[in-house]
Amino acid sequence: MNRRDFLRAGLAAGVVLAMPRLLQAGEKRSNRMIKRIEKSDAEWRKLLTPEQYEVLRNEGTERAFSSPLNKQYDKGTYHCAGCDLPLFSSDTKFDSGTGWPSFYAPIEGHVETKRDFRLVWPRTEYHCARCGGHQGHVFNDGPQPTGQRWCNNGVALRFEPAA
Repeated sequence: MNRRDFLRAGLAAGVVLAMPRLLQAGEKRSNRMIKRIEKSDAEWRKLLTPEQYEVLRNEGTERAFSSPLNKQYDKGTYHCAGCDLPLFSSDTKFDSGTGWPSFYAPIEGHVETKRDFRLVWPRTEYHCARCGGHQGHVFNDGPQPTGQRWCNNGVALRFEPAA
């Protein structure tokens, strides 16, 4: 066996051994309790502003400190801008200093997570459980009781004040 064949065999063995873990890491965690909304690309474009479309449908990110929701601290609920599903309670909102609305917990069962490797290192991305709209990423540097920071694009949310 020459060196090239040895390297190929080693690479192939590594891929075979790593495949189950890579597939699991990219797996979407979903909630089957929420009925999914399916729309065509044209329907989403009619429903959303260009900025909302870029974030919700193309997994884009709005500029930091650009959302008025970043400094919104009234009592109420934050809904998905795509389908109006409530995603966060104002009771879980905090100022993370990052420039995006941040929460320490979503409403149970209303978001789905998946691994994101766009920036090389893995991150946990989350989406609305009903329309699949991209909301943001979750990090483990938030306050108690969860220690999590659900960092959300403000353009992907709509605030509904408490009655």
